[in-house]
Amino acid sequence: MALGTGWSKTWTYFEDGWHEGNVPIMGPRTHAAWLCSLVFDGARAFEGVTPDLDLHCARVNDSARKLFLKPTVSKEQWMALAREGISKFDEESALYIRPMYWAEKEGPWVQAHDPESTRWCLTIYVAPFPKPTGTAITLSPYRRPTRESALVDAKAGCLYPNNARALIEARGRGFDNCLLCDMLGNVAELGTANIFMVKDGVVFTPATNGTFLAGITRARAIALLRDAGVTVLEITLRYADFQSADEIFSTGNYTKVAPITRIDERNLQPGPFYRRARELYWEFAHATS
Repeated sequence: MALGTGWSKTWTYFEDGWHEGNVPIMGPRTHAAWLCSLVFDGARAFEGVTPDLDLHCARVNDSARKLFLKPTVSKEQWMALAREGISKFDEESALYIRPMYWAEKEGPWVQAHDPESTRWCLTIYVAPFPKPTGTAITLSPYRRPTRESALVDAKAGCLYPNNARALIEARGRGFDNCLLCDMLGNVAELGTANIFMVKDGVVFTPATNGTFLAGITRARAIALLRDAGVTVLEITLRYADFQSADEIFSTGNYTKVAPITRIDERNLQPGPFYRRARELYWEFAHATS
């Protein structure tokens, strides 16, 4: 069954079988469809490799537990299904691999879901890498929540509308992306990825402080750079630090490592530390997958 038009090639494993296209998996009474009791993760397949697939498959289960869902698929099962699904695509296709859990039914209170009603699927679709030509960023007027007020330490669907409105607002002012701060005014992340800056030969990135998800690709880039002899510091950063940076780049599963080429009205060039981070990541991906 192939449903939906305008989507890239997609295969989804749901209810014991593979289905082609954007298959319906929720109804109007599904708790996740209207109260967002849903978590997911995202991995990449490209050039014959699937870097850190195991970590992404493990994290979706961890995210589920944090939202009080009931994860029922082991990391090994997720990985086996992912490799089965990848085989349905052309080898040259860059793919996005998205395991998901969600609650079907409400619990004793309408607002709270029933963990025993947890369902799951794995969807894989063609998602070409954006070309690393550079993006323009600015400061968002919106802020990131804290761990006490939102599920910031999981990939939960309920977190993304806040970043979505930040992106829409920034694009309305002519920028591609934006930096969001925490409630104290310290830079947390981009609307779509983790952020790095370079000053005087040192790489800096915001320290994890319970307001944003410290990504798998972020951790990998930090480790690779440090192993290559680069000083990488996780510290508290203000927007002014980025405004005066020598380089800015981002890390995230969708784009991996990408350059920032403008902050407000100041132009930047993709620099040597960005290029080194991207080179190291691609070397790692092909050496370990």
